[in-house]
Amino acid sequence: MKKDTKISESTPLKPINCIKCVHYYVTWDPAFPKGCRAFGFKTSEMPSTLVKRSSGHPCLKFESKL
Repeated sequence: MKKDTKISESTPLKPINCIKCVHYYVTWDPAFPKGCRAFGFKTSEMPSTLVKRSSGHPCLKFESKL
């Protein structure tokens, strides 16, 4: 029997850990030390946090390194 894996809107999702993503990189810019190659930006916070705040959706470009 298959479990229902549908996530309701009220279920909090775990934040995406960019460090485990193939698109994440560390920059040499002290003001913006974290970068996302998929979206092409640098930031001082986790890129997935900025994507969520800007779009209202979790990062859809996340690809696990493992």
